[in-house]
Amino acid sequence: MVKDRSNNIPYLMFLCLVAALGGILFGYDTAVISGTTADVSSQFGLDDISKGWYVGCALIGSIIGVAIAGLLSDFLGRKKTMLIAAVCFTVSAIGCCVCVGFTDLVAYRIIGGLGIGIISIVSPIYISEVSPAKIRGTMVSLYQLAVTMGLLLAYLINFAILSGSDSAFSNPFFERIFSTEMWRGMLGSETVVALAFFLIIFLIPESPRWLMVKGMDDKALGIFRKLKSSEEHALGEFSLTKESIAKEVKSEWSELRHPGIIKAVMIGAAIAILGQFMGVNAVLYYGPDIFSSAGLAAKDSSFSTVLVGLVNMLTTVLAVFIIDKVGRKKLIYYGVSGMIVCLAAIGTIFAFNGGGVPLLVFFLLYIFCQAISISAVVFVLLSEMYPNKVRGIAMSIAGLALWVGTYLVGQFTPWCMSVLTPAGTFFLFMAMCVPYMLIMWKLVPETTGRTLEEIEDYWKTLPTGGESRGGKLRARRQASR
Repeated sequence: MVKDRSNNIPYLMFLCLVAALGGILFGYDTAVISGTTADVSSQFGLDDISKGWYVGCALIGSIIGVAIAGLLSDFLGRKKTMLIAAVCFTVSAIGCCVCVGFTDLVAYRIIGGLGIGIISIVSPIYISEVSPAKIRGTMVSLYQLAVTMGLLLAYLINFAILSGSDSAFSNPFFERIFSTEMWRGMLGSETVVALAFFLIIFLIPESPRWLMVKGMDDKALGIFRKLKSSEEHALGEFSLTKESIAKEVKSEWSELRHPGIIKAVMIGAAIAILGQFMGVNAVLYYGPDIFSSAGLAAKDSSFSTVLVGLVNMLTTVLAVFIIDKVGRKKLIYYGVSGMIVCLAAIGTIFAFNGGGVPLLVFFLLYIFCQAISISAVVFVLLSEMYPNKVRGIAMSIAGLALWVGTYLVGQFTPWCMSVLTPAGTFFLFMAMCVPYMLIMWKLVPETTGRTLEEIEDYWKTLPTGGESRGGKLRARRQASR
């Protein structure tokens, strides 16, 4: 992490870690489904399309969540919107555990998806708005690290419940949720984390930038005084933010019609949706099914998924420490290049009916490459690309694209695995890496070390046709020194 004595790092870390806890719920709710698909499909007699709907129904909730998250966070504030997400996670976890039938299960999964969509927008926004430019990437990456911790936690709980399924329970309720219908215990275990997140949110303040947009300057300055190490630095940050907000037009929708901001939103939406078609969510949602198709037994495939989650989390830890040093774009170049190689190898192994250790090795290498690049970078970029006043709305538009892509992957992966075969499916994922790389190279500026106000100024003053490598942003940065 970059050293910066102008900030109150312990307090800043506390705020960012609390907001990042929402990522654990995001990750858990996303990954826990992988351990339940076989049992739910068997119990309710689901075909491939119905199975895809069971996985994808939560993503419908996520799409709704991201569509309203920006408006909610801009109207109610970042903190209250996080509380709403926590309530959705809690209701979903309890409901899935005690639901009566498949229709009820789908309804509660949609409510959980609503929480995922909301938290995927508001947590990175909150972290980016309280963090200084020099370490903003690291701080927002804590959210992605929390997501991977949630993924791993879900895999571990699924594996633990599956391994202990033969245990005897004296209580009929526990016998049902942890043995005869294990999917209930897997989905319901999220309740503990959801309740903890709900309670701890009350310990953090509102975003100072949001407060200033709403005219509550005194409260905002009080928070900046806690975030900064001195009165001088607090007043400096307050003045810089005030100046930026003063330049913005009164209407959020008028701001979104600015050509540069439109371009930023379109680019953000493009990288958000393309990132979902590069295979990572297929592995997260259907990991045990994919490994089973390669000949692994149920417990072995579940353990392989745990390894995937462990590599994902450890790699994200590495990304947290290097994202502000290496830069967003370089991580994408290195990581996506590695993803292409790994996806080609996985497709080839499936094409020749291979499996076992070679397949697992390339899966783990693929997870390493995506975790160090697209997963580490996407929420950082989306949280810092847009002006203060419309950040919530603009990020919701990009987030909506992300979750539409995620829904399509979740819904149609079983169909693709059957019709295109596993080999064809992973070759398709490989092909989708190419346009993603081109967009990042040609259209996205390097934002590492830039203030939110500098990034905003870049998009607003972008000439017609744009600048491919962010040179104007670097030049402006040098001129201001």
